[in-house]
Amino acid sequence: MHLDQPLSDKEFDELDNFLMSDTVGDEGMTMDALHGYLTAIAIGPEFIPLAEWLPNVWGFEDDSEPKFASEKQSERIINLIARFMNEVMITFEVAPKEFEPLFCVYEHEGKEIIDGEAWSWGFWEGMQLRADAWEALNSSPLAPLLRPIYLLGAEEISEEETKFVDDPAKCHKLSIEVEAAIPHLYNYWLPLRTSGVSTVKHETPKQGRNDICNCGSGKKFKNCCGAGPTVH
Repeated sequence: MHLDQPLSDKEFDELDNFLMSDTVGDEGMTMDALHGYLTAIAIGPEFIPLAEWLPNVWGFEDDSEPKFASEKQSERIINLIARFMNEVMITFEVAPKEFEPLFCVYEHEGKEIIDGEAWSWGFWEGMQLRADAWEALNSSPLAPLLRPIYLLGAEEISEEETKFVDDPAKCHKLSIEVEAAIPHLYNYWLPLRTSGVSTVKHETPKQGRNDICNCGSGKKFKNCCGAGPTVH
């Protein structure tokens, strides 16, 4: 399956069911949180290889991976996540104005409420992977755009700040502000975004044969770029 092919509804549900299963850690990401997480990585200041960001998806304290039923299932699930990431990236490259956060929607007191808390938490977690680089935004005119993401997504906010998120209507308003902020954050980082290649090249240990391949295929290195040429 090509990495640039978006997930079908069936594949989306398959990944959703896996992430909601007991195979994943208690702090594992749901699909909406994962979408926020991948968005922050996709539009942020620096390229981050899949092998670095993937462990956070599973939600284990020791950064271990789930106990997959088989290597085939492992490659299948990781490939779906890699394709989900590419779907986000391609949307920004081809049609950034069409990007929509994967927010939850529910009815409250007869009104449709948007719940962007999980998505914002995922986005905030993605930011923490390059927290020092994201810090540059705090001294830019775009600094206020991070506030709704922080209020909805940060692990901890002050007791005084809880008054901004103590009602579904307030969270609904903040979620709309989050969605409005994403295009501006994307445009801010677009000309500044770095590949991160030099950092990976000089500081990352040599990739092991059983590690997830950095190319983003979701396969183990030995079954992907480390497999060598195919003999016909």
